[in-house]
Amino acid sequence: MKRFGIVVMASVVAAGLAACTPRSEISAGTRAGNGGNETGLGAYLAGRFAHARGDTRAAAEYYSAAARHDPDNIDIQSRSFALLLAEGRLDEAGLIAQRLLVIDDDSPLPILVMGVQEARAGRFDLAEKRFAALPAKGINGFLGPLLTAWTRAGQGRFDDGLATLAPRADTAGFAPIWEYHAGLLGDMAGRPDVAEAHFKAALANQTSVRTVEAAGNWYQRAGRLDEARALYERYHTEHGDRSLLDGRRQLAAGSAVPRVVETATDGLAEALFDTASLVRQGNAQELSLVFSRLALSLRADFPLAQLLLADSMAAQGRLEDANALYRAMNRSSQPGTFARLKLAVNLDEMKQTDAAIAELRALAAEWPQSYEALVTLGDVLRRHKRYGEAAEAYGDALARAGGSKEPRNWSLFYARGIAYERARQWPKAEPDMLEALRLQPDQPDVLNYLGYTWVDQGLNVEKGRKLIERAVELRPNDGAIVDSLGWALYRMGEFQAAVKYLERASELKPEDPTINEHLGDAFWQVGRDTEARYQWQRAMGLDPEPEQIEPLKAKISTGRLPASPVK
Repeated sequence: MKRFGIVVMASVVAAGLAACTPRSEISAGTRAGNGGNETGLGAYLAGRFAHARGDTRAAAEYYSAAARHDPDNIDIQSRSFALLLAEGRLDEAGLIAQRLLVIDDDSPLPILVMGVQEARAGRFDLAEKRFAALPAKGINGFLGPLLTAWTRAGQGRFDDGLATLAPRADTAGFAPIWEYHAGLLGDMAGRPDVAEAHFKAALANQTSVRTVEAAGNWYQRAGRLDEARALYERYHTEHGDRSLLDGRRQLAAGSAVPRVVETATDGLAEALFDTASLVRQGNAQELSLVFSRLALSLRADFPLAQLLLADSMAAQGRLEDANALYRAMNRSSQPGTFARLKLAVNLDEMKQTDAAIAELRALAAEWPQSYEALVTLGDVLRRHKRYGEAAEAYGDALARAGGSKEPRNWSLFYARGIAYERARQWPKAEPDMLEALRLQPDQPDVLNYLGYTWVDQGLNVEKGRKLIERAVELRPNDGAIVDSLGWALYRMGEFQAAVKYLERASELKPEDPTINEHLGDAFWQVGRDTEARYQWQRAMGLDPEPEQIEPLKAKISTGRLPASPVK
């Protein structure tokens, strides 16, 4: 029998990604459903048009209208159900879930929704029975045991819940998350030895932000502040930033911190959040919306789930909706601070650059110990070619981040070096590039940028070539890096060898105007004039930088290069 819910959602996602309906058609389709006089077919078509463009909010509205017109059409009912879930209209979705389960009583997503509704009402025994009906395969093989464990905990059956999370050979990939949940469950049950053992097992091979937060929280409440501090420092060393978790802010509360998970309902929300994170890594944005919405229906004050929901919306291009969620978060909390960074990036993308810069400057002033806002500010300024201001922002970030004392700061030296170079201040850029390379000797991007700039300027050409050759060894399928090697060979007069690498670069990155221009120059040098002019014309059609346009026009017009390469 055909299954609905997750299966239907997957097909809906695929259809939406594959479609390329013009916006004019969307407008025509949606107008057919306006004013409350829509036909079932008109609403259905409008829903398809809206969904094809990633507008799940409009799609949910129109599919719901179509479902009211055609209550016996299971495909429309299923699409309406999935989209209502994605938009957080859980009560309406619950009504459809009941109808779908009459037709197919083991449809995963309707089962999940009904189980969540039982848990919200505190009926954990009924929720357990619902979740037990989930098929033990796919994402449900990961989620099912978590849901079962927490419903059992809700009934006071902690040992049964922990037994559900015992690692098995066939689910080894899920072990760290199951260990994390077992730690949370042991903590809630008041069993410190169980909690600590499972947290340590979860942290053995990876330090996810949520696991570190929960384990550090446990150490703090136990009065073991040194162990909490060591765990936070391990996280910062491995991940290199404090945007989502800053151990200093966590430790400021000492031992007076609440549990990360206080109730079984919180635990269920945590399980759904983990699932939302997992499916988003597979780029299933709408499924991530669904699981995030379900998590928030169980625990409204769940900042990381709010962030994930907003991020999924932003990935769909729904920047205003995402920003509304970012603004609604607690501004003084750690996730709220991170949300403001995301908000600023979205504002810039929405061409509200002044507002984005103002938000980032305010955030940097409010949190003088943090440098992430300054880094983001530098990125925004550099994107808009305000290179001097960008270099200043990166410099301020370096001062806060510890400068050369921290090897992870290579990226800040690299970013400031790029800003200086683009501002035509090479005497300042070169030391930053060299420092970045000292801190991270085999970093391909730094090797490539420094080597390319040297070669392009006719400085340290042989040394620059060696840096680029090393970068190519480390990242042989990176078109930009392969282009750099080709251009180094060109600048050294080795034209035939240059053609070989530049042709390879154009295959790896055919949309890059600079690579195509370089290939045209190399063709011209080896006497392949017709191919050279073709490559220059191609570069002109690929949105070249303003400074490239006139030289390209001259090459196309005369069929000649304006200058000889520097050996």
